[in-house]
Amino acid sequence: MESSDEGGAIHAYFMGKDNIVFHSQIWPAELLAYDGRGARGGEPGTYGDLRLPTQVVASEFLNLEGAQFSTSRGHVLYVRDVIDRYGADALRYYIVAAGPENQDANFTWPEFAQRNNAELVAGWGNLVNRTASMVHKNIGEIPAPGALEPVDEAVLATVERGFGTVGGLIAQHRQKAALTEAMRLVGEVNKYVSDTEPFKLKGDDQRARLETVLHTLLQCVSDLNTILAPFLPHAANRVHEILGGTGEFVPMPRLDEVEDLDDGRTYAVITGEYTQTPSWGRVAVTPGTPIDKPRPAFGKIEPEQVEEERARLRARGGEAPEGEVSPA
Repeated sequence: MESSDEGGAIHAYFMGKDNIVFHSQIWPAELLAYDGRGARGGEPGTYGDLRLPTQVVASEFLNLEGAQFSTSRGHVLYVRDVIDRYGADALRYYIVAAGPENQDANFTWPEFAQRNNAELVAGWGNLVNRTASMVHKNIGEIPAPGALEPVDEAVLATVERGFGTVGGLIAQHRQKAALTEAMRLVGEVNKYVSDTEPFKLKGDDQRARLETVLHTLLQCVSDLNTILAPFLPHAANRVHEILGGTGEFVPMPRLDEVEDLDDGRTYAVITGEYTQTPSWGRVAVTPGTPIDKPRPAFGKIEPEQVEEERARLRARGGEAPEGEVSPA
């Protein structure tokens, strides 16, 4: 649902599908009545005109290991615990990639591990690591490119188009499709590595070509880091540092305790300083920037960790099934 109300801030309401009727019909009716814009008219209340929801963005239901979440039965995930053990980005990635955007979805620990290991570690993380490792080993800094070949121009154009396609999908709140397209681009750049084989470009006669391929790779990785930053903000800062940056690429939110209720109670508000958010578009990498030996941007989740999580769930009364698990 999208309101035609114009001007001012955009009000986006994110929720599960069970709240659609209230937020798209009942709540707007209450706002209209408060503003005196209902069938009976009247004057706006103390707080003046209240804006209608600009967009109501709803998802389907997320289940856990084949059953509905239930705090009373102990069939539940505690977000802070998951973040403490695996980091926020692994959870963010899984919920977007396998979450209930268009249909009910099921969170399972084996799939969580498999997607982390196969897509984040072996896909995106491996591309970042081997690119930086080749640059560090062979040159030590971002090289200047020579003449581009068609294969170089093609991959650069493909990745740059991603700002339009992925950005457009995010603007439509199609997060899963946006992330899928971003990871498809990661695959295209990994294919470029296989096609150009920079690890085989040795000797002085191939030095110029090696530098051009590595410059192209670094530009693609830098672009992809921006494209993936909305989904993987913490990793984006680590990748930025790997590429010779400060590691302060994506501004982080903070949790503030505020006190502006009439009864003096405090409550937590997620806020932040976002004026330094990076621009959504290609920023040319700078030749001569030192590239150090990289550390992995993501950590692998081992099979025994999956079994530990399922054991915790069973201990709380949850219903995780028994069985051997071998995540990729």
